[in-house]
Amino acid sequence: MLELQSTPKRWMQIKPFLFFTVVLLVKSWLAWFVIFDDGPSWTLIFKELPFIWIFFCLIEWFATKRKIPIYLTVNLVLTGILFAVIMYYKYYGVIVTYKALDQVNQVTAVKNSVFSLLDPYFLFIFIDVIVLAIWLYRSNNAKKWRSKHSGRVRKSTVTTVFVLSLIVCMFNILPNRASMNELVKAEQMGILNYEAYTILSAAKKPDMVPHTEITQASINEIKKVKTVNEPKLQGIAKEKNLIIIQLESFQNFLLGLEVDGQEVTPNMNKLMNESLYFPKFYQQVGSGNTSDAEFVVNSSMYIPRTGAASQMYAMKELPSLPKLLKASGYQSATFHTNVVEFWNRKELYEALSFDHYYDAEYFGDEDQIFFGASDEVLYRKSMTKLKDMANSGQPFYAHVLSMTAHHPYTTPPEKDKIVLPEAYQKTMVGDYLRAQSYADAALGEFITELKQSGIWDNSLIVIYGDHLGLPLYSLDQHEKDLMAEIHGREYGYADMINIPLLILGEGIEPEVSSHTGGQVDLLPTIANLLGISLEEQIHFGQDMVNQSSNLLPERYYLPSGSYVNDTTLFVSGSGYEDGEEHLLKQQSIDALNSSNEEYERALQLLNLSDSYVEQLPERQP
Repeated sequence: MLELQSTPKRWMQIKPFLFFTVVLLVKSWLAWFVIFDDGPSWTLIFKELPFIWIFFCLIEWFATKRKIPIYLTVNLVLTGILFAVIMYYKYYGVIVTYKALDQVNQVTAVKNSVFSLLDPYFLFIFIDVIVLAIWLYRSNNAKKWRSKHSGRVRKSTVTTVFVLSLIVCMFNILPNRASMNELVKAEQMGILNYEAYTILSAAKKPDMVPHTEITQASINEIKKVKTVNEPKLQGIAKEKNLIIIQLESFQNFLLGLEVDGQEVTPNMNKLMNESLYFPKFYQQVGSGNTSDAEFVVNSSMYIPRTGAASQMYAMKELPSLPKLLKASGYQSATFHTNVVEFWNRKELYEALSFDHYYDAEYFGDEDQIFFGASDEVLYRKSMTKLKDMANSGQPFYAHVLSMTAHHPYTTPPEKDKIVLPEAYQKTMVGDYLRAQSYADAALGEFITELKQSGIWDNSLIVIYGDHLGLPLYSLDQHEKDLMAEIHGREYGYADMINIPLLILGEGIEPEVSSHTGGQVDLLPTIANLLGISLEEQIHFGQDMVNQSSNLLPERYYLPSGSYVNDTTLFVSGSGYEDGEEHLLKQQSIDALNSSNEEYERALQLLNLSDSYVEQLPERQP
C-alpha cells in the first residue's frame, strides 16, 4: 500500500515541460528513422529539441490554468507536422513544406495512394495524443497533476532556456541555408527548423534574369546546342496529325520485361521494335506529376520552383505546342478521364490554348477504376472524337492521357492480363506490373483502332511515360529485392526516373537512339518532324533527333541541382562536391562523367526558365 501511495506522488513531480519533451523527441526519432538514410543520431537532440523548447518556454511564460491543454495542443500540432513530413516523403521522396498546402484539395482524390503508403507503425505517433486527451480529463490523478503544474515557473529560468534554444536554432539554420539538397538541408537544420526556415525565407525572391536578356541564343549557349544546317527527318510528318499518348506511371524497364515467361507489355514491345525508340529518356515533373508532364511537354519549360505548374503558371500567357500548331492550321484537343478541376487543369488547358478538352463529364463513370473511367473507355470514346477531327479536313493534335495504371495500382482482378508468381503477390511491384499489363492491353486495342480507321497512316504518333511508378523510398526490402531481380542489379535513382519515348510515323525508320532526352525536349523534336519553325518561340528543350548531347536539370523528385547528362545522373548534396553520380545504363561501357561546370549550367537553365515564365504577361480570363 505504501508503494502504491508513493508512486503517484513521485510521478506527479514530472513537469509537463520534461514529459512532452520526451514525447516529441521519440516522435522526431521516428521521422528521422523513416526519412534519412543514416537514420537518427545523437545530433537529433541538438537539432530538434531547441525548436520544441521555444514553444514550451512560451507556454511556461504565459499559461497558467490551461497549461496542460496548451501543451497537448502544441504536441498535436507538431505531431501533425512530423506525420505529414513522413507521409509526403513516402509519396514524393522530399520534405513537405507549408507550400504543399495548395495541394490539400488533391489529397482526397488520391487518398488510396496515401493509405497504401501508410505503415501501421506510423500511426503510433498519434497514440499519446489520444491517450493523454482521455486520461487528462477523466483521471483524478491527472487532474491533480494538472493542478500541481498550473502555476508559472521562474521567469529567469524560462528566459535562459528560451534564449539558448533560439541561439541553437539559429546556429542550426544559418550555416546550412546554402545547401541545394532539400533532404540534406532538413537533416542539417533539423526537420522542424527546416519547416520554420521555409516560411521565414518565403518573402525573399530569387534573383530573376530580366526578360529582355532571355533569348533562345542564350539558352542554346548554356545547353551547348549545336547548329545543324540540314536537320535529319525535318518535315517528314509535315501537315500530318499529331497524336501524343501519355502513359500513366510507365517506366522504361517495363519494355521487353518477362516475368515467369510472360511479356508484361507485349503491345509496347511491338511498338518499340517499330519505332524510333529513346531508352535514355527521363521525367522532369514535380508535385503535379501527370499535370506537370502535360505542362513540360506542351511548353518546353521546366516546372516551377515550388508547387504544380498548373497552379503556379496557369494564369500566364504561355508559349505552347497547341499555339504553335494552331498557327499552322491545326485544331487541338486533350483527353483525360478525371474531372478537369483536378490539378487546376481547366486553367492549364486554357493557358496552353487547347481548343477542346474532354474530361469525366464526357467519359462518364463507365467501367470506373480508381478515380475515372478505365483506359478501355478512354481510348474508345477518344477514338470517336479523333474520327470527327480527321473528317473535318483540318489536321489535328490530340493529347491522350491514360490513367488506369495510377498508384496504388489497384486494378480489379478481372482486368489482369498476366499471372504473377507468389513472390509478387500483395506487393507494390506486383500490383504495378498487373496494372501496367492491363494498360498495355488497352493501348493495343487503341492502336488497332487507329490503324483500322486510317488515322494511323496519316499521323505522327508519340508515346511516353508521364512519371515514375515505383519510387525507391516507397518500397520495402522485399520489393527492392524484386526490382533487383528484374534489373539484374540494385534498382537505383537513374532507373526510377527513366521513362520510355517512342516515335512512330511514315518515313521514320525503326531505330534505338543513343541520344539522351527529357520531356522538355518533346516540343522541339516534334516541331522538327512536322517541319514547323521555332524561331519565334522560346523553348528549353532541344531536337533529340539532331542533337547528340544533352543536359537535363531535374527538380522535386531529385534535389535541386541534380541533372542528367549523356552518361550520368548527378544527385546534388549540399552542393556539387558532396553530390552522388549514378550511371544511366549499368550495362553501358560509358564512365561516370559529371562536373561542377554542368552543375552550374543546370542551375542557370532552371533560373532562366523560372525568370522567363514568371515575367510572362498575365492571361486575360
